Amino acid sequence: MLKKTLPFLLLPLLAGCAAQFTNLTPRQQVRNDKNLYPVEVAFSSKQQTLRWDSIKPQVVVAGQAYGLHPTSMMTNRWEGLVPGPTDANLVHYHYRFDFNTTGFGKLEPDSAVSPEYTLRVLQQ
Repeated sequence: MLKKTLPFLLLPLLAGCAAQFTNLTPRQQVRNDKNLYPVEVAFSSKQQTLRWDSIKPQVVVAGQAYGLHPTSMMTNRWEGLVPGPTDANLVHYHYRFDFNTTGFGKLEPDSAVSPEYTLRVLQQ
């Protein structure tokens, strides 16, 4: 009996959060005077216990986190600005979403991290 039920018991552990990030930021942008570049991301998850009202999205550049704010009239998209170095043409960044999930009678903290993306900064 245990041999038949064990795979089903392990399935939730293997499935994980199933979070999906869609980077909506262009891969290259023209350098501007402020060295701040807009980024936008769409986040989706099939995790039924995720509390959407608790999401705290961030974009991380060189170990420094910058907050994102919701895009108007969209429920699963966030946008923000990332700084670009004045002496380099590439900005490496990733998204981190911290949120709560509904556990057994309590909220539990969780997070999802996107793959790393690269923004090429072009000279004017």
